[in-house]
Amino acid sequence: MGFNLFKKKSPEKKEQGNKIFSRLKTGLSKTRRLLTTDINDLFGSGKTIDGALFEELEEVLISSDLGIDVTMEMMGKIKDKAQKLSSSEELKQVLKEELIGLFPNNPIPNKHSIDNFDASDEQPITKPHVIMIVGVNGTGKTTTLGKLAMKFTSQGKKVLIAAADTFRAAAIEQVEIWANRSNSSIVKHKEGADPAAVAYDSVEAALARDIDIVLIDTAGRLHTQKNLMEELKKIKRSINKKMPGAPHEVLMVLDATTGQNAISQANLFNEAVELTQIALTKLDGTAKGGIVAAIASTMKLPIKYIGVGEQIEDLQEFDPILFINALFD
Repeated sequence: MGFNLFKKKSPEKKEQGNKIFSRLKTGLSKTRRLLTTDINDLFGSGKTIDGALFEELEEVLISSDLGIDVTMEMMGKIKDKAQKLSSSEELKQVLKEELIGLFPNNPIPNKHSIDNFDASDEQPITKPHVIMIVGVNGTGKTTTLGKLAMKFTSQGKKVLIAAADTFRAAAIEQVEIWANRSNSSIVKHKEGADPAAVAYDSVEAALARDIDIVLIDTAGRLHTQKNLMEELKKIKRSINKKMPGAPHEVLMVLDATTGQNAISQANLFNEAVELTQIALTKLDGTAKGGIVAAIASTMKLPIKYIGVGEQIEDLQEFDPILFINALFD
């Protein structure tokens, strides 16, 4: 199941890794401009490591959406290490290491070196592998689901999509478009139907059809008096009733441009349905890079995917070392 860091990769694998890193840097170009201008000025040649430098660094980190609490904790560690440093360039390296250290449970360890990049994914242990996708409307939730369907079917997996956001006809139509584009199966009911029933029927169909992956779309906002979180809990119970242990993942999609508000959203959803993974979208916009580390550190959850563009391949599996290097490079 693991990845061998020292395994020699073919030139093709190395080239693929270079392409991934290049797309990541391109996608993060706006984010990099917001972050690295100040960082590079801060660590310019001849800069002295002193209190003034620490104050400037603290200000830059907070303004990058890292958040006050995470920044203060990290600054304490940086100041301790700085006593043994002699140059601002060394301090910059310490900063990168501390930022990388904010990411718990890296979902794809040993993939961070371009030389060691391997596009093969860990295979789900269960079949069907059920992924419930949650998040507020407008975050790119359904688009992320569609791109995941494309990703899985391109690997030869049989995918079924559940159109369990039954509160909007547009949501059902959007999911159906993605199902057609990705050659996935779909289970849908009419608008206004019980979302939990759609989810239940989807898992039942997946078991009968030898499906590999089930992607369950859910509502991000209700236009009724019903409580969204209670609806999501009901969907999760329904899935588990049909297939004990499912859903195997609860993936929340967050819009990186909303900054610290994304953490508040994640906390609410986590309390209701126990998130297991995060996908961060719109990092090709004006999001600030610190929010990625802030969410990972605060939520203590792995960031599984990031969106850095409109293309299918711009939904990338997240690697903290590649990400931080792309921000600083």
